Amino acid sequence: MAPRPSQLRPHCLARERLIKWRPVCPRTTAPHLSEEDLVRIFRVLSFSFCNIRNIPDDAHCPASPDIISSFLATMAGNYASGTLSNYLHGIRAWHILHGLPWLVNEAETTALMTAAIHLQPPLSRRKPRLPYTCDTLGTLLHHLDLSLPLDATVAACLTTTFYSAARLGEFTLANLGCFDPDVRDRNNLEQTMFFIPKTKTNVHGEDVFWATQSGPSDPQALLDNHFKINNPPLSQPIFSYTCNGKLRPLTKSAFLARLHKAFKEAKLKPLQGHGIHIGSTLEYLLRGIPFDVVKTIGRWKSDAFILYL
Repeated sequence: MAPRPSQLRPHCLARERLIKWRPVCPRTTAPHLSEEDLVRIFRVLSFSFCNIRNIPDDAHCPASPDIISSFLATMAGNYASGTLSNYLHGIRAWHILHGLPWLVNEAETTALMTAAIHLQPPLSRRKPRLPYTCDTLGTLLHHLDLSLPLDATVAACLTTTFYSAARLGEFTLANLGCFDPDVRDRNNLEQTMFFIPKTKTNVHGEDVFWATQSGPSDPQALLDNHFKINNPPLSQPIFSYTCNGKLRPLTKSAFLARLHKAFKEAKLKPLQGHGIHIGSTLEYLLRGIPFDVVKTIGRWKSDAFILYL
């Protein structure tokens, strides 16, 4: 479903709509947001809803409470409540960006969003992630060649992420171009192994840690092996490996691709990356560590992880 062509709404990528789509009556004063600020605001739902109902452009914005309520009521039952919430906040961000009043009845909107939770499609709910276990780690490590740069890095990253109860995205990169060497720890040191400068829930960074383990999944031994094989400099991500004579940061996709190959060789069904965080939480609970302590170690902001266990 594409929006109707309009000079106010040129065809562009979804992430560009907040900036490129304009209201009929734009703000007369200069915006206080820089271009960098605008780029950070990511996406907004298209105006196809208004097109289908033949709502004129001048009624699109500021959107009336009736239009927003109709939009939410129409989408409820077709999308997950989280998706619908993202759409609503995207529309609100578009109003703020262009200096338009947000006229929504908050009480009515809250009631509609609550109803949407009960109406969301069953298939929109994510299935609980299956957890990694110590046995899973041992099996995967058996199918990795620790003398190879990539495998040495994957093994060290896997066990460090697991035993520190960290999120996979905290020790891997989304892509090869997103590493920022200027993001340092609180002491401005070049590299601190267990201090993550910026995390999903804390822009100021958080500490993670693990203890030496007995058995083949000992993170200390595998980290030492990684340093011996790859020897990444302090200016590079800790989990970098040699590829075609050059040092390459370990991306999440490369990490999971190698693990999925190991899963296949072991004749096991591949597990998702989030299962590492879930599995480490379960492992520490099974070791008799108190619930609240495990919650702190895993840096869970709520009790949501109970759903996975």
